[in-house]
Amino acid sequence: MKKSIIITVIVALISTMGMNAQKQMDQFEIQVDGLGCPFCAYGLEKKFKEFKGIKEVKIDIETGDFSFAYPSEKSLSLNDVVTQVEKAGYTPITTKITRANGKVESSGGKAESTKMDIAQLTNKSVFVAGNCGMCEARILKAAKSISGVSNASWNQDTKMLEVGFDASQTSVSAIEKAIATAGHDTKGHKAAKDTYNDLPGCCKYERLEQ
Repeated sequence: MKKSIIITVIVALISTMGMNAQKQMDQFEIQVDGLGCPFCAYGLEKKFKEFKGIKEVKIDIETGDFSFAYPSEKSLSLNDVVTQVEKAGYTPITTKITRANGKVESSGGKAESTKMDIAQLTNKSVFVAGNCGMCEARILKAAKSISGVSNASWNQDTKMLEVGFDASQTSVSAIEKAIATAGHDTKGHKAAKDTYNDLPGCCKYERLEQ
């Protein structure tokens, strides 16, 4: 009888410990720009699996919603998440963490547009070669890395980049050069051969003649 009671208590303790362990998970929600295909989602998930202990990974390609759970004791920060998304080749728009203790942390990510008077903006359309969502994320990241760029969007079908910038701080040529350095041809600047060759297979667009 004693033996039976002891076993029951041990099982109950293990069950309780398991439930507590499950509760001690932080929940992460990230809006990611540039997820255009299953390969993109796979690349993002693979990059985040470098964080040992990640669970419940969910990625919606159409909306860009990316969520997962991670052990709270590891204290994964907003900055860690934003940096990892960028390492995967995408642009984080918003990031939200709901800690196991109920505390909520959020940020607009590094993709927030620079605030400036609309009247000061110069808007241009630039042809940029590319194929997929990964290309889009790479192109936008390069364009937005230039000081003075307020907003940018790239259309996969037309290959046109719509960009708004402060002409006193930068120029179309400077933006095109940054994009070419990231691996994408524009009519003004062509990507280096080695940089182009290093692109993922789905990003190997037809090179522009210059």
